Amino acid sequence: MLTGSIVSSLFGEPRLTHDIDILVQASALDPPKLARSFPPPRYYLDAPESIERTIREGSMFNLIDVSTGDKVDFWILSDSPFDLSRLQRRKRLNLFGALVWVSSPEDIIIAKLSWAKLSGSSEKQFQDALRVFEVQGAALDLGYCELWAARQGVRQLWERLLAEAEQQP
Repeated sequence: MLTGSIVSSLFGEPRLTHDIDILVQASALDPPKLARSFPPPRYYLDAPESIERTIREGSMFNLIDVSTGDKVDFWILSDSPFDLSRLQRRKRLNLFGALVWVSSPEDIIIAKLSWAKLSGSSEKQFQDALRVFEVQGAALDLGYCELWAARQGVRQLWERLLAEAEQQP
């Protein structure tokens, strides 16, 4: 499932990003097959053993197209209530002729606020969340956002987002 700045650009305000974030279920990954699908020298991919360790640790690994510099960050889906909820709420979109799963606007907002908090108040992450909120407006499930803002420990950022959105012309 696509997530991160690519998706916040779809649902909010487009901006340049340096990678594509994909949230993947560990059970869906086959590291040796992935390595065969993206061979060097065109691609850099962590070694299959490293990917398997990443799966066990629940972290992330990279794929880089060396010829273009394009980068994909594969994030391992955890069994946290938030990850499970956002997987259930994902949306299927047609992007450039391909049907892909993407995080819902509400989940992008909460994830961006969480990253803002984790990164020491990243204004870029906060602004991404704010722009998704402003563009999606009445289509958002605010109760869901409030619930997960509290559960993820980002209630203050959520309240700041609401206050700043109200001040927009």
